[in-house]
Amino acid sequence: MRRNRTTSAAALRAAWARRRCIRFTRGLDFGRVRLSPMIRILRFPPGAYREVGREGAAGSPGPAAFTLARRVPGPEEWPDMNTPLTVVDVSGTPEEMGTAYGRAAADLINLNVTAYLDRFSRGAGLDLAAVTAQGAAFRETTLSHFPRLAAMLDGVARGASVAPELIYAINARSELLYGAPACGSPGASAGDRGECTSLGVLGPRSEGGRTLLAQNWDWHPGHRDYNVLLITRDERGHEVITLTEAGMLAKTGLNSAGVGVCVNLLGCDRDGRPGGVPYHVLLRSVLEADSLSWAIRNAMRAPRSASINLLLGQAYPGGGELIDLELAPGDAGWLHPVDGVLVHANHFEAALPVYDTIKDWGGSSLFRSARARRLLTAVPNPLTPADLRAVLQDHHSHPVAICRHADDRDADDDRSETIWTVFMDLDDRFIRLVPGPPCTGGEGTTYSL
Repeated sequence: MRRNRTTSAAALRAAWARRRCIRFTRGLDFGRVRLSPMIRILRFPPGAYREVGREGAAGSPGPAAFTLARRVPGPEEWPDMNTPLTVVDVSGTPEEMGTAYGRAAADLINLNVTAYLDRFSRGAGLDLAAVTAQGAAFRETTLSHFPRLAAMLDGVARGASVAPELIYAINARSELLYGAPACGSPGASAGDRGECTSLGVLGPRSEGGRTLLAQNWDWHPGHRDYNVLLITRDERGHEVITLTEAGMLAKTGLNSAGVGVCVNLLGCDRDGRPGGVPYHVLLRSVLEADSLSWAIRNAMRAPRSASINLLLGQAYPGGGELIDLELAPGDAGWLHPVDGVLVHANHFEAALPVYDTIKDWGGSSLFRSARARRLLTAVPNPLTPADLRAVLQDHHSHPVAICRHADDRDADDDRSETIWTVFMDLDDRFIRLVPGPPCTGGEGTTYSL
């Protein structure tokens, strides 16, 4: 029997000196087997860990940013993991955390930057000079609106020995890839590249009254190897855990205040306005919030150059809350749960006065959200993680379905598949990662704050 696996960030740090990994499971009902809580201690071979950042951010004495960077062993150790995942755990000030993150994941960050420079050139006609110029502009807007996040990104660049403009550029990869005119890109609109199906369930509709989020992250399969799980702990004690791409600050994730976010790509005729903060900086700003209200404020007050959908939630002892924000440059709409369920895909549903570019391309988004909503509401009993997974494994209209598989008929750069499926319990502050597509990814691995 395969076991659910949870890796506690605190346990990882405590285990560092012993070069061990402690895996802890909570007794989750994830499928048909109920598992009892258990602890396993596994010794990994020398070199499985490396420690970085035992000095101040500028090389001076002072509080050290603790970093644990780990390349998860291969299938013989973790049979559920088809692709190794690097876990980076850092703490300190934003600059210290960024520098330690950059050092720990330097190889992956450089590979990811190289991969995106290639895609920016092929898909959007942007050469290195154009990408560098746009990265500099995105740095200025980030510094103006989120100076702590700018300090963290500058640290990433320093730690990874990458030009800071390129780190900001990959954090704005959605703006640069999907034809934002202000970014000098003539590339196609985002409407032809559906990215992600997100689910949220409120306590009254979930087993045990929990606040749950889940999503399929659909993206080019060639970028799977450059993903990281980033765990941060700042000088205020605020913790974040997020699955993202190397060098980026966030994507899907949750924080120690019980705030969580899922993300969906959107596209409209307003995309490309100058002066926005990068897409993935906006995501990080939400996870920096200590409440749902501040998460909403951070998201809605930030200027945007690209459309984005955020499915937000926060756990609370008296019952959590969910809201979906559809954010276009200069405008915003919102959706609330219906019967305890909230679902979103890659088209606008809140009747914003924008031209949704999915009308130019069509695609599975037009039925994915409605189908996922219908499948969830059809479940008569309180919803469990297994029910959410069943929806995210749905193959109607295969291969371009909720559970997405690469379609050989697409051009190479347009190919997309579910590279990760993510489940989050905001009450217990844990995130479960299943390598995609979820129909083949096993039980996955769970990490907790």
